[in-house]
Amino acid sequence: MRTTLELDDKALAEAEEILGESSPSKTVNVALRELVRRKKLQRLKALIGSMELEDNWRELEELELKEMSGRYE
Repeated sequence: MRTTLELDDKALAEAEEILGESSPSKTVNVALRELVRRKKLQRLKALIGSMELEDNWRELEELELKEMSGRYE
């Protein structure tokens, strides 16, 4: 998508250097993807402790193996 933006030249140059990108478009795209990734991570971190999960993967694995072998009880 083509868009015209007014960007801070100094901030763009610094971002290009930090991100190792060679063009303003690549720099902005990498920065946007990184921003989205970080925001999603923040949302996931905010959920820590808000749910109670049962750690019964061993039991589930045993049931699955029994079911696969035809001995499901």
